[in-house]
Amino acid sequence: MSAPAEWFRDWFGEAYLELYPHRDEEEAARAVALYGERTGLPAGSRVLDLACGAGRHLQRLRAAGLRATGIDLSAPLLRAARTRPGLAGTLVRADMRALPFADASFDGLVNFFTSFGYFLTPEEDVAVLGEIRRVLRADAPFLMDYLNAAWVIDRLDPESVGEINGTPVRQTRWVEGDQVFKRIEIAGREGQPPEVYHERVRLYPPETLWQLLRENGLDPIHTFGSYDGAPFGPESPRLLMIGRTL
Repeated sequence: MSAPAEWFRDWFGEAYLELYPHRDEEEAARAVALYGERTGLPAGSRVLDLACGAGRHLQRLRAAGLRATGIDLSAPLLRAARTRPGLAGTLVRADMRALPFADASFDGLVNFFTSFGYFLTPEEDVAVLGEIRRVLRADAPFLMDYLNAAWVIDRLDPESVGEINGTPVRQTRWVEGDQVFKRIEIAGREGQPPEVYHERVRLYPPETLWQLLRENGLDPIHTFGSYDGAPFGPESPRLLMIGRTL
């Protein structure tokens, strides 16, 4: 089994929004607060929310007084973001591998909720890191919210069944090489065939990711295992890195 090279173009649409209609707003508040507390960016700073999705973090960043801009490739997620108060005019549709901003345009950057490692080749991931460094000024603080690869592998649930508005949804998960995959099958409605979507994320061990960041001008100074600022360890589900551009 595998997944389309650019699976994210299909999956992050209406079906995704239906399956995950209420992402945790309180979690988003903690994540943004952690970034603010550890970086001390003053109000008015220009911050890029890379892969902003439906805008839950972007809204918090702007509420904190930051001049935050959100970019995402998904038109449906951006439409959802535009329904949030205060986000009109702050959203850009773009591919993170080629950001439509000038060099040193931003004072800071956030990349929340495992929005890295999506691409077919590691070289494309490196291109993303290059773009992050390019659009940030010198000594700019960044946050990358990634997964703990070992924790994901140890606790992978091969199959689960749920529903969207009464329609059965089966999710199948597996690891293949250095990537974790998910296949989402939504039962057909009114005699229609099922809808099938995929996810794929490259599993970077922490040491590998830290080295990759530094090689691309990003120094991960602090690491955390949760949005509450708990230290990162083997039992941490997440790997949160806050650092500065070199």
